Amino acid sequence: MSNRVRRELFCRHPGNPILSVKDWPYPANSVFNAAAAIVNGKTLLLVRVEDFRGLSHLTAARSDDGVSGWEIDAKPTLVPEPERHPEEIWGIEDPRVTRLEELQKWVIAYTAFSRGGPLVSLATTTDFRNFVRLGPVMPPEDKDAAVFPVRFGGRWAMFHRPMANLPGMPADIWISFSPDLKHWGDHQEVIHSREGSWWDANKIGLSAPPMETPEGWLILYHGVRTTASGSIYRLGLALLDLKEPRRVIRRSEEWVFGPKAHYEREGDVDDVVFPCGWVRKGETIFMYYGAADSCIGLATAKMNELVEFLLKG
Repeated sequence: MSNRVRRELFCRHPGNPILSVKDWPYPANSVFNAAAAIVNGKTLLLVRVEDFRGLSHLTAARSDDGVSGWEIDAKPTLVPEPERHPEEIWGIEDPRVTRLEELQKWVIAYTAFSRGGPLVSLATTTDFRNFVRLGPVMPPEDKDAAVFPVRFGGRWAMFHRPMANLPGMPADIWISFSPDLKHWGDHQEVIHSREGSWWDANKIGLSAPPMETPEGWLILYHGVRTTASGSIYRLGLALLDLKEPRRVIRRSEEWVFGPKAHYEREGDVDDVVFPCGWVRKGETIFMYYGAADSCIGLATAKMNELVEFLLKG
């Protein structure tokens, strides 16, 4: 028997959950699955907010330290516009934010819930108050998308998770490329779901956007294991080549974070930790995650420990 001590690499903040509906300036059922960015020196979360119809929109929350003192927009920041964008008829969900320095703007990849199912849409912003929608860029069913912050061979790259609407079909992470953020092609599977009883068997998806490190692109992804009592969402890591993001250098066999705290195990959807955003402050990564589809938690880790875990695995 191995003497190795199993531990999670991310440490929960003692003040968790850091945001919930009790903090919200207007009525909401739940707040969760927030994108994250550093904007004008503050941590900005673009939070998924579910209303009492069951439909979602996005609202910005800002904090000096990324932990407390949140200033939350008094009304929704980005709302569905089904009249102009029919693909948003049942709400917009689960944003991921990437800073594109070349364009001096942020791009938001989010899930638009259409009559045909969830799909990937993009929008850009310079201030998180005004937005330019690029519209749908992938057909349904597709979600868990994020854009890389740099071009590869003159093209933007985006991770996403297409899924066949058929029982038993696996769901894997794919990459696509675009010259203009609007037209996407050259699709290829990059990280596949495992089979059997693995923690990430059959269904995986990107969590936070890719983060650049000297050793490669650090990828945080979620895996879903179906049990007799329901599904469990846990997190794993992968490392991709800096110049060729289709090449996987390493992938963790073990999960590195999973639902343990009561606010992660009990909520609108039990046993879920689901990050859509992380930011780096020095050598510390702040990971913001939806807990049980009901509130937002914060966990931190050291960049070097995550990379070492992968390279030594």
